[in-house]
Amino acid sequence: MNPEGASSPRAAVRREGRVTINDIAALTGVAASTVSRALSRPDRVNRVTRERIQAAARELNYVPNTQARALSSGRTETVALLVSDATNPFYFGLIRGAQQQLRAAGHALLLIDTEDSAELENHLLHKVRRSVDGVILAASRLPEQTLSVIAAELPVVTVNRNVPGVRSVVIDSPDGVMQAVEHLVSLDHRAIAYVAGPPSSWANEARWRAMRTAMARHGLTAARIGPFGVSRSSGSVAADALLNTGATAGVTFNDLLAIGILRRLAERGVDVPGEISVVGCDDIFGADFCSPPLTTLTAPIEQAGRVAVSMLLDHLEHLGETASRQTVLLPTHLTIRQSSGPAPRR
Repeated sequence: MNPEGASSPRAAVRREGRVTINDIAALTGVAASTVSRALSRPDRVNRVTRERIQAAARELNYVPNTQARALSSGRTETVALLVSDATNPFYFGLIRGAQQQLRAAGHALLLIDTEDSAELENHLLHKVRRSVDGVILAASRLPEQTLSVIAAELPVVTVNRNVPGVRSVVIDSPDGVMQAVEHLVSLDHRAIAYVAGPPSSWANEARWRAMRTAMARHGLTAARIGPFGVSRSSGSVAADALLNTGATAGVTFNDLLAIGILRRLAERGVDVPGEISVVGCDDIFGADFCSPPLTTLTAPIEQAGRVAVSMLLDHLEHLGETASRQTVLLPTHLTIRQSSGPAPRR
């Protein structure tokens, strides 16, 4: 008889529609539980049986039922990444790094934009917590106590937010700010202002502390203006405020704000860096395209996404155990371009 004829198990499966582990079990002559282990935990099945089951699954075009798997294993193989603004180029590299690392591990990424709102972030976390295995919180705006409670109930890794007891990946932008101050002081700048970002941003306060420390080393006092939004549109009012301080240089919270400042200064006919120098933070895509190209802190953003995923997956594999690494610190460096130069003679 033709093996693909009417009585063939393969033909019967194809007629009936969706392939299940029971179909694979019937074809291979093993128990359905063995098929399940071979496809979800292959290390628990001997090689010969595992390869026979996997070959049958490929032949029948078996597609795993992720909902059923989640019910039986408690895992959805999905990780949520929450960002404060998905349109901010800073997050492009973070998303790419996280996506690549998750795909390599056979997991899916759920991207959520919290719109820079702590209330929305908290609400969305509670909405998705049963649909994901864990979450990565980038630049979380949540209070420290709230984060600690969530981390006790759900595997969490934060990016650019350091909370005791919560796994985190921190880009060392404070050290980069210190490098920026040293660079500007070496160019004879003595009046340097910090252009602050959102007051709810942990990184914003960390950068401000680093700037005050670096200025104090030279017997100088840093000015602070803001807070300002993190978009280019906020750059106009920030540029006017920066000029009003009388500072000869400004270190900004992020590149988008710095690029908006450059645009406003050009509108007012202020020469950069002849009359004032501007330094950004993050080295986002486009920082070297603006006019003039922006001096900024270069951060390993894509690497941060990969490391955050690795820490979260390790957490999932060792639930209840103390982490070998609670915090990973990634270094930054100053990339000098044309937006910074010698202080003007006055």
